[in-house]
Amino acid sequence: MEKLIHIQEAQVVLEGWLKVPDGAEGLVLFAHGSGSSRFSPRNNFVADVLNKGGLATLLIDLLSKKEDEIYQTRFNIELLNTRLRMVIDWLIKEPETIKLPIGLFGSSTGAAAALYVASIFGDEIKAVVSRGGRPDLAMPVLRKVKAPTLFIVGGDDFGVIGLNEEAYEKLTCLKSFEIIPNATHLFEEPGCLEEVARKAKDWFKKYLLP
Repeated sequence: MEKLIHIQEAQVVLEGWLKVPDGAEGLVLFAHGSGSSRFSPRNNFVADVLNKGGLATLLIDLLSKKEDEIYQTRFNIELLNTRLRMVIDWLIKEPETIKLPIGLFGSSTGAAAALYVASIFGDEIKAVVSRGGRPDLAMPVLRKVKAPTLFIVGGDDFGVIGLNEEAYEKLTCLKSFEIIPNATHLFEEPGCLEEVARKAKDWFKKYLLP
């Protein structure tokens, strides 16, 4: 099953693409980073790998087009995590997804929002993966995250590696830190995104599924 969904919040309608493969036992909600959307070719690539691995996915825009045009709004972590919480509330009520354990896949600023949400929902979030994320923007709540958390960073993503290392030290949950050699921030180098998708799939299948 796959379909376009709409979730309304005040005057904003969030639009997303939900895909639930037959027999799916878990769902991964994507939190896109600044300047990205549900059409991100990188996140769609990862989602496709997860779908083939038997996991449901939801790629949804946490900001409206107008909001995403404002630089400051893209980095408004409080707004992003509020929207993400709203999407999770929707997922745990929908017939197609109500029984599926939820994991979060965050990139860039979306990773910070995912970690904030994981700290709030506790055991309801089963696993978190950050791809080229900015978990440092969630520093105040990292010690509260309970979900097994994987950081994936490009080996040539200078600056971001250090920010991830600082955030990683704050985590007290089960955790892992993976560096993809020769990869830059968008993992555009040959084979790098494939490696990200494989590591994410393995992490979710290990910690997300019952």
